[in-house]
Amino acid sequence: GVWVGEHIGLMYYTIGQRQGLGIGGVAGASEEPWYVLDKNLADNTLIVGQGEHPLLYHQALTARQLSWLNEAPQENHIYTAKTRYRQEDQPCRIQWRGDDEIHVAFAQPQRAVTPGQYLVLYDGDRCLGGGVIEARHHTAETP
Repeated sequence: GVWVGEHIGLMYYTIGQRQGLGIGGVAGASEEPWYVLDKNLADNTLIVGQGEHPLLYHQALTARQLSWLNEAPQENHIYTAKTRYRQEDQPCRIQWRGDDEIHVAFAQPQRAVTPGQYLVLYDGDRCLGGGVIEARHHTAETP
């Protein structure tokens, strides 16, 4: 990668964030907007990219700290889910990993899936509950 600037602290940025990055006038860069693609806590690096960068999209996620309103969802059933506010419902399937972890595979790659945010799962128009996004995966296969 190429160094494009300094950040004020990783905790102040969210995956998919566009505003407030303070990036502009980078030699050789296009005019497309910059987005936060990832954060590397180990070396305090904020990873950014322009436009619809492939690192913004993930096909699956792992969620924990699950909470269900009634019954827990079942495997081999198509549900819908949201990972962001005002997002349209996204078709998905789940796979259980123990009592408090699910792997969620989406029909289409999802933009800006963010660890620490919430996954909300639906069966039709009925909210089933959800959990905290622990990890995101570029492929639908179970890691």
